[in-house]
Amino acid sequence: MARIVVPFRGLAGKQRLTGLGPEGHRVVVLAMLADVLAATTTVGLTVVVTNDLEGRRLAKEAGALLVDDPGGGQSPAVAAALGLLEIDAVLIVNADVPCVLPYDLHALLGATPLGGIGLVASADGRTNALSLPVPNLFEPLYGPRSAERFQRAARELGLDAVAVAIPNLADDVDTRKDLDRVHLRAGPHTQSALQELRIAS
Repeated sequence: MARIVVPFRGLAGKQRLTGLGPEGHRVVVLAMLADVLAATTTVGLTVVVTNDLEGRRLAKEAGALLVDDPGGGQSPAVAAALGLLEIDAVLIVNADVPCVLPYDLHALLGATPLGGIGLVASADGRTNALSLPVPNLFEPLYGPRSAERFQRAARELGLDAVAVAIPNLADDVDTRKDLDRVHLRAGPHTQSALQELRIAS
């Protein structure tokens, strides 16, 4: 069974997700995390990396394990969790993909080459989900064009690396426009948050 790491920066993140007001921002960001955890905890042991108090509460309620975020960005956060995991397959899934379903995670695992890596890129070339055969193959490459750089790094090690087309994982939410685009496919927590805020279009 795969282990799954979900880094969650917390309410301070998603600064481009504007137009919701402070409370609306809080509600939506936490709802997206809840939908991601609903999928990941169904598939495997989930580890949430965060220092956010409300994020930690949601993680506990979902049955996930918690790791403190060491700071410094997504790569150090992921590395902090991976260092605690046993040698086994691992998925790293961002907390802003509210459309994700357990099927999508199984699909990524199934498409990952034996001994190689699989990933799902966002529209802007970043990495929304990463599949590794063992935790120690992780390299701190998150950021612009990271999907391309993860694939290149794997191939330099002689490993197969594939980019997998999984729309529910590719659709991340960074802006209000993104939220408007995905809201009809988002999970129940995000749907409920949008209904509560009356911002779904």
